[in-house]
Amino acid sequence: MSHQNSNKGLNRRDFIKIGGMSTVALTLGSVGLPSDLLGENTAYAKKHQNAKLKFNQDGKFKVVQFNDTQDDERIDRRTIELMEKVLDSEKPDFVVLNGDNISSGCDTALEMKQAMNNVVQPMEKREIKWAVTFGNHDEDSTPNSGVDEEAMLKFYRSYKYNCNEPGEKNLTGTGNMNLLIKNSKGNKAAFNLWLLDSGRYAPKSIAGQSFEGYPTWDWLRFNQVNWYYETSKKIEKESGKKIPSLVFIHIPLWEHRNMWFASVDERTDANHAVALERHSIVGERNEDECPGPVNSGLFSAMLERGDVKGVFCGHDHINTYAGNYYGIMLGYGGNTGFGTYGLPGAERNRLRGARVFNLDENTEDVLVDTHMVFAKEYGIDLTANDQSIDPLPLEDNKGKVRS
Repeated sequence: MSHQNSNKGLNRRDFIKIGGMSTVALTLGSVGLPSDLLGENTAYAKKHQNAKLKFNQDGKFKVVQFNDTQDDERIDRRTIELMEKVLDSEKPDFVVLNGDNISSGCDTALEMKQAMNNVVQPMEKREIKWAVTFGNHDEDSTPNSGVDEEAMLKFYRSYKYNCNEPGEKNLTGTGNMNLLIKNSKGNKAAFNLWLLDSGRYAPKSIAGQSFEGYPTWDWLRFNQVNWYYETSKKIEKESGKKIPSLVFIHIPLWEHRNMWFASVDERTDANHAVALERHSIVGERNEDECPGPVNSGLFSAMLERGDVKGVFCGHDHINTYAGNYYGIMLGYGGNTGFGTYGLPGAERNRLRGARVFNLDENTEDVLVDTHMVFAKEYGIDLTANDQSIDPLPLEDNKGKVRS
């Protein structure tokens, strides 16, 4: 497929340029939304009853993170196969599609719907609750289709087992929200999930100064960080204690970049050896971390609040590591999608996978452990080729196939 990268050593920035993925921020209010985007049979609940998450009777709860499924309506069949095998093996209680859920290549609103439908069907068919965040590639097809993230969010919310809300008002980004998980008795909050939109690309300039030479991706804005901070305090007041939580964002923090070498300026094997011991890092790092040009301050806010146990991102497909950075786990969800760039050459698909989080309400931090699972563990074909398929059927809320 045109957006696949099989060139050895091609970095993310070059790949984006080759794919024609502009760093110009899109403002789509003037584009107009196709009237047939959702179809007449689609209805939206004002408030998802499915969003009422609860620990199981044994006090356990499992979350799976799929990241960067990143394909068009003709998805690589192995992406769906991987998702299905992870879901059938792990049997999670909740799934996060953590950004870059779709990509370029969709020319119409129908094809956008098909691309989104492809990656949510594995959960819908298994009646597993799920939600999405947005990444920098979700709107790649928007200029052709006219479907922006707000419209995508509405479409995702039309599915029975989706748990997204419209998102907190007056915040940067789309769909910023949190989901409280009640304890097994259903009477108290036991854990919290923060789903934040880390944006797409940095603006062309600020104060007349361009970002040339700096990372060109986006960052969480202060209003989002402040919303987390104030909402965290509110939840503590209502619950009588701090509620442990996980944060899901697509683009990594600067602290992700610092942790691997336990250093800002020195980035050697010796530095990494120190980091391995200090931060208990597990997993691989095969490309530079790609945060935005501005440190959002989220990590500082989380340290102050003391409720976040981990921050997990995607974005950099061939990084799978996680570590404990001053009491907060920082990590990657790896890359689920076979239709986008991976490792060089024949190893292209070796790290396709998903991240699993095991929670136990009977432990102090609730987050017991997290680990990666990989396509190779399920016997999925890892050949470095294109195995795209026709779109999965689009069905309305009554299970009827749409024309």
